Amino acid sequence: MPELPEVEVSCRGIAPHLQGQTIGAVTVRDKRLRWPIPDSIQQLVGATISSVERRAKYIVITTNQGYLLIHLGMSGSLRVLPHDALVVKHDHVDLVLHNGFLLRFNDPRRFGCWLYSAEDPRQHHVLMQTLGPEPLTEQFSGDYLHQQAQGKSQSIKTFIMDNHVVVGVGNIYANESLFKAGIHPKRAAGKVSKQRYLALAPIIQQTLAQAIEQGGTTLNDFTNPDGLPGYFKQELMVYGRGGRPCLTCATELKEIRLGQRSTVYCPVCQR
Repeated sequence: MPELPEVEVSCRGIAPHLQGQTIGAVTVRDKRLRWPIPDSIQQLVGATISSVERRAKYIVITTNQGYLLIHLGMSGSLRVLPHDALVVKHDHVDLVLHNGFLLRFNDPRRFGCWLYSAEDPRQHHVLMQTLGPEPLTEQFSGDYLHQQAQGKSQSIKTFIMDNHVVVGVGNIYANESLFKAGIHPKRAAGKVSKQRYLALAPIIQQTLAQAIEQGGTTLNDFTNPDGLPGYFKQELMVYGRGGRPCLTCATELKEIRLGQRSTVYCPVCQR
């Protein structure tokens, strides 16, 4: 699944091509995404796009006639293409612009979404109302994490992956951040000291920021808007390396399941 860095890279990639442009048509080839694409999405025809922004793993396209809310799901990708670009399998939706280009959404697994909202979804949509703070903002800190963790018996890994606590720390970056912080992923969130949270928060921020800077982490069928894969995956320390030696101490990395997600850690480096 594209995680926060991949979504941020997509958002930054499409924004310059969309901002200030007028929508000429919304072409829906298959409305059967995670939620059916509503007919109300056609209200965007004739609208002018003022901004393209990310909130959590959602992309919010703001126009003078409402908002388009996009989620990439498990396998979705966005491309800016000429009007006459060949349509291929799983090209479900086009946002056709007056400038001769279009924004195309391809999603083999159809777990993504394209939804219309008359009001700003960041304040009013049920999918976004209870989201936690962005990890790359001042609202997110070690003090904040420690406060939120009080009395929590869930594992530290599932805790930092909870979108109600903080958005966008997906499986890849939770694995990597906990390894860098030396924290065992199964340790109860409420048992982690404030000092360790003060170290963990900036590590999460640095890990995500580095991934964004380097283009995101390419997984399976995800590609960036310009067609070039991200390359942060080359620097992963633990994710996807279960059974291989730790790059720090050479101990065999263990792989378990936590919250139904693959979790890799070093039994020596992480306590």
